[in-house]
Amino acid sequence: MVRDKSGQDWITIAKNKFRFPGGGTQFIHGADQYIDQISKMVPDIAFGERTRVVLDVGCGVASFGAYLMSRGVLTLSIAPEDVHGNQIQFALERGVPAMVAAFATRRLLYPSQAFDLIHCSRCGVDWTRDDGILLLELNRMLRAGGYFVWAEPPVYKHEVKLEEQWKVMVDLTSRLCWELVRKEGYLAIWRKPLNDICYLSRREGTRPPLCDADDDPDNLWYVDLKACMSRLPENGYGANVSTWPQRLNNPPDRLQTINIDAYISRKELYKADSRYGDEIVETYARVMHWKKLKFRNVMDMRAGFGGIAAALINQKFDCWVMNVVPVSGPNTLPVIYDRGLVGVMHDWCEPFDTYPRTYDLLHASGLFSVEKSRCDVASIMLEMDRILRPGGFAYIHDSVTVIHKLQEIGNAMGWKVKLQDTSEGPHASYKLLVSEKRLKQKRH
Repeated sequence: MVRDKSGQDWITIAKNKFRFPGGGTQFIHGADQYIDQISKMVPDIAFGERTRVVLDVGCGVASFGAYLMSRGVLTLSIAPEDVHGNQIQFALERGVPAMVAAFATRRLLYPSQAFDLIHCSRCGVDWTRDDGILLLELNRMLRAGGYFVWAEPPVYKHEVKLEEQWKVMVDLTSRLCWELVRKEGYLAIWRKPLNDICYLSRREGTRPPLCDADDDPDNLWYVDLKACMSRLPENGYGANVSTWPQRLNNPPDRLQTINIDAYISRKELYKADSRYGDEIVETYARVMHWKKLKFRNVMDMRAGFGGIAAALINQKFDCWVMNVVPVSGPNTLPVIYDRGLVGVMHDWCEPFDTYPRTYDLLHASGLFSVEKSRCDVASIMLEMDRILRPGGFAYIHDSVTVIHKLQEIGNAMGWKVKLQDTSEGPHASYKLLVSEKRLKQKRH
């Protein structure tokens, strides 16, 4: 990759280390200047305030997301496995949120109205093919009032074929009711409407149609793409999130839409999840000296409403969290994204879409008690071992009956494991298993 991308400043080698100067195919003068250009073109984007969560499609080595971090923006960088030497692995090695993912035939595992801005710079996706079905999936994930930034040759090159592609893109986006806010240089920026008024006022028979009223845009697991536009809630849910950082701790409106079988209110569950996150992080920081661990890439394997991730931000940890919502429980992803966090739906009976040795810390609270009737717990532990970097830690909080089995498995995998009491004392029904993946495995 260093050789192939030498003229674009993607990546260089200095002595025995890789360096990432911030260049890209469309921003050869650096990501900072490119981001400044976007901000000047559309000031209302307001990175770090109105725009907090971004999706970077076809991310290269994730310099766009990396340089947005200092502006208070959390960018999820996605790309398929490709010829450029595992770019997602490079992104994760840099400490940038990233996943292996591709626009193909099924919905991506992110909720509706997840991203305040979606970015595609030479991302290699043909948005207009098959009557725009891939752009419809992007539209599903883009927040009402959010922006799509497109940097591709049809925007700026004056060749007959490319000019025709531009016309097709403009026609499709206008039928989606997107507003072309600005076109300048390499960039075109569209804005999604805040509600369905424009959709409903289109001429009869205009394609693509609105999805049926009973379609759930947050139904994600193994769901095929749909050739229709996801409806926006009439009550404005999703569009009316607070600005950052207030949105991190404000219960969002979409909390009321989460399907949870519980006797207490959703708001009380949200508050309890936040209190749990605050207490856990404060305890781990004080008793287990988390500040000294210097972890960067964190995964919460059963994230709830994102309480752990929010607590890490509130307590000034320099890290990011992949909030995983298991398919076996309620889909809380809309709330997680409305808080300005990132996450993904996953079935822990299957492998997670990431490269080996890419996370510094894994946290699992109650996961194994929930999944033991569906999955082989040893398989989940082996997947954790694959994901975890040597020298990384796994914190597992679970019932006594489950935790002892996990302790045996951890020992068998060569982890350094330690069983500890929780704050409830030695006779509590739950224990904490603290595990370290050794840098070198012991020889038997």
